[in-house]
Amino acid sequence: MRWRARPFRLMFCLAAGIAGALPANAAGDYPTTALADYVLGCMQSNGQTRDSLERCSCSIDVIASIMPYDDYERAETFRRMAQLNGEASGLFRESAPAKTAGSALRRAQAEADVRCF
Repeated sequence: MRWRARPFRLMFCLAAGIAGALPANAAGDYPTTALADYVLGCMQSNGQTRDSLERCSCSIDVIASIMPYDDYERAETFRRMAQLNGEASGLFRESAPAKTAGSALRRAQAEADVRCF
């Protein structure tokens, strides 16, 4: 009987090892670079301390729980493009999709501020 348990034990160990090697679905499947970019920007605004690291990490987790990554990426793109100089940047500030995306991101950030700061 003991020899039969070994294959199951081996399969369990292999499955556990593979599961541990795969990245977790943290922050609503936001890419790690997007999470790091947010946290770094947040820390620049709130101080380079351990406390701000924890609060900024909390903040992006809350945002990720509220809005899917595609919506977050769209809103961030509009926000960044609106900061450019020139006539074309007005489209990224004044269009209906830009306003909708921006307001959704501001609501998510406000909720994150309440929960984390």
